[in-house]
Amino acid sequence: MKLLIVGGGSPKTWPDKLTDFDFYIGVDRGSLYLLEAQLPLDLAVGDFDSLTESERQRVFAKSRAHVQAPAEKDDTDTQLALLWATQHYPEAQYTCIGLTGGRIDHFLANLWMVLEPRFAKFIPQICLLDQQNSIHFYLPGEYTIYREKSKKYLAYVCLTPMQSLSLYDSKYTLDQQRITYPIAYASNEFLTNTARFVFSDGILAVIQSKDA
Repeated sequence: MKLLIVGGGSPKTWPDKLTDFDFYIGVDRGSLYLLEAQLPLDLAVGDFDSLTESERQRVFAKSRAHVQAPAEKDDTDTQLALLWATQHYPEAQYTCIGLTGGRIDHFLANLWMVLEPRFAKFIPQICLLDQQNSIHFYLPGEYTIYREKSKKYLAYVCLTPMQSLSLYDSKYTLDQQRITYPIAYASNEFLTNTARFVFSDGILAVIQSKDA
């Protein structure tokens, strides 16, 4: 199952081809953006404090279901949406858009969600996308990834320390490098259409990107 979570970031940052998902969740203003894009709105989640009263009523009327949270709460609206998704569709692939390009504190909160214990087992199923970037998350193991169309750059972001990280088949390589603190190995590049990496422990984010 393919599930799309849409945050409140500008639709100008959205990637193309958003019509092939099985379930659509709008997060706060992202719910309105889904309606304006004439895409389904299966569930609206949030405190909806970014909407006017008329916009809020439109979202509630047009969505198949909605979950309204209080404005003052421990979780962000995006965390609530991902939590709902993992509880109701634990086998799904969760693609998240509208989570980049705005406030940096919001982006960091979205990026670091994968470090929360409640989301740990879903890490490989979570992906953040926008027009320029894709961010996939990995648990320890050996992987081969494929270059995405039009993406030039490749970055390996160690979200945690690691005992051993090896990078192969890319412009810059590593051989069993010990990582003692979170670090981003940015501006790497594919040499062919694939690249390989192996790591022993921790959590790794892999970013493919292109210039604007």
